[in-house]
Amino acid sequence: MRIACFSTSQIPSTTANSIQVMKMCQALVQTGHVVKLWVPGQNDIPWSQLAAHYGLVYSFEVAWVPSRPWLKRYDFVFRAWNRARDWGTDLVYTWLPQIGFMALRAGLPLVLELHDRPSGRIGPHLLRWVVNRKGSKRFAIITQALYRVLREEFGLNLQEDQVVIAPNGVDLERYHGLPVPSEARQRLGLKEQFTAVYSGHFYPGRGMGLLLEMARNLPHIQFLWVGGREEAVTYWRNEIRQQGLTNVILTGFVENRVLPLYQAAGEVLLMPYERAVAGSSGGNSADICSPMKMFEYLACGRAILTSDLPVLHEVLNERNARFCPPEDVEAWTRALDDLFRHPEVCWALGQQARADAERYTWIARAHRILADWAL
Repeated sequence: MRIACFSTSQIPSTTANSIQVMKMCQALVQTGHVVKLWVPGQNDIPWSQLAAHYGLVYSFEVAWVPSRPWLKRYDFVFRAWNRARDWGTDLVYTWLPQIGFMALRAGLPLVLELHDRPSGRIGPHLLRWVVNRKGSKRFAIITQALYRVLREEFGLNLQEDQVVIAPNGVDLERYHGLPVPSEARQRLGLKEQFTAVYSGHFYPGRGMGLLLEMARNLPHIQFLWVGGREEAVTYWRNEIRQQGLTNVILTGFVENRVLPLYQAAGEVLLMPYERAVAGSSGGNSADICSPMKMFEYLACGRAILTSDLPVLHEVLNERNARFCPPEDVEAWTRALDDLFRHPEVCWALGQQARADAERYTWIARAHRILADWAL
């Protein structure tokens, strides 16, 4: 089957949405389909560079379409759609309700991924039109929480047989054969010390201030912050320097292909989300999110210490993670120190996490979304 994918993610970039799009396109290729992705821009990036940046093995074509941001990407929608029409599409796969609208009007089968509430003046109306329009379609919704929000807050008549709850995923093979924490630290040239790792962006709501307070309270633990945009990394490095902390290391951006080794350098992996969590496009996703790092952490086979947000319990539980109240520095400090003092607990949590990760591969997600669908 020939699958035309459409996204407004910037490719390449370090945003979570761009990583998710590229991983999902690869998974569709792995399930045996021919995939082409249309995105805004005027790039012509070699596949080898994209593969290294995103940690990809299976290739697919990426087509960049010129677009003006001030037109809210509507020019991209029309230009990309016109360029894709002659490609011989069997299925349209998109993160854009606008493209969903075009696909159903053209009588093509549609998969629309939904990661957030519809926004703006037009967004809710456009999504409602796609939901109500007759046609062959599926909605891949990242959490049960978001599914409830779309039905209850927006009154969308989402039919159960058209909905697949599809949490984000992980390339499990990239986490096979990881070294133990001490060996990973040695390979990365890090000090040999019990280490807690945070990976991802430093956006508002990600708990960076809490991590700093924990580092001050727990000088016997090394904190490794992996990722972050250059300006954010510079800001926090200055904060750490001014506070005289010597047990916090910031790596800056690392390519996705080497991320597992950095995560493996920790005995504990941290997800200190606050009660309001911003993404790359702003907003608050604390009640509906499906963080990709959660699945990477599971696959890494380490103890996970996370904020106790209800939506995270769709994947995490007391057997594969430890939970703390969001923004409660004292509770987080106690919990991390307790894991430091009980390595057997870290080991047991990590073993269960690795076992649970088997259910959340990108390819399993692709199979689940397309399963038993008579196109």
